[in-house]
Amino acid sequence: MQFEIVDHRLSGVPFMESPFADARPSDMSPELVVVHGISLPPGDYGGPHVEELFLGRLDPAAHPYFAEIHGMEVSAHLFIRRDGSMTQFVPFDRRAWHAGQSNWCGRERCNDFSIGIELEGTDDEAYTDAQYDALAAVLEVLHATYPALHPEAITGHCDIAPGRKTDPGPGFDWNRLRQRCDARRR
Repeated sequence: MQFEIVDHRLSGVPFMESPFADARPSDMSPELVVVHGISLPPGDYGGPHVEELFLGRLDPAAHPYFAEIHGMEVSAHLFIRRDGSMTQFVPFDRRAWHAGQSNWCGRERCNDFSIGIELEGTDDEAYTDAQYDALAAVLEVLHATYPALHPEAITGHCDIAPGRKTDPGPGFDWNRLRQRCDARRR
């Protein structure tokens, strides 16, 4: 799996523009990748609901959980499904609204300088080989395209918003991701 970034979008990946994004501060560029986990409703995979959430189209009457999150304005740069397929919602040069109140290495407002990647999943269920492969391929092209993005600057939502967020959770295997990234560099 090889990707190219053209105009801050992954070539060959469907793009659906989220209204929940804006310009980064003028002196900011991507320096960090934040990995998230999401499924809507929680634990259900394959439906259209994550996309609907990121596009502001989630019907609060479609499921009791959706009424709880109705009105949330949230997005991510990229969503990777269980089968490794992807959708991009925000160009990488823009600020996606994925991290909320956050802090990384003493720097607040992580949305300003990060790329948010959502993996379809839950905190406690293992993510798939296809997702690790897709994520490693995306990280490779992001690092090649954005010089300020260091290969070690990748973290979980739980790490930048401890006590508030738990994703991607113990179901995400950081060593497995590192192995996939190392294999791509060889």
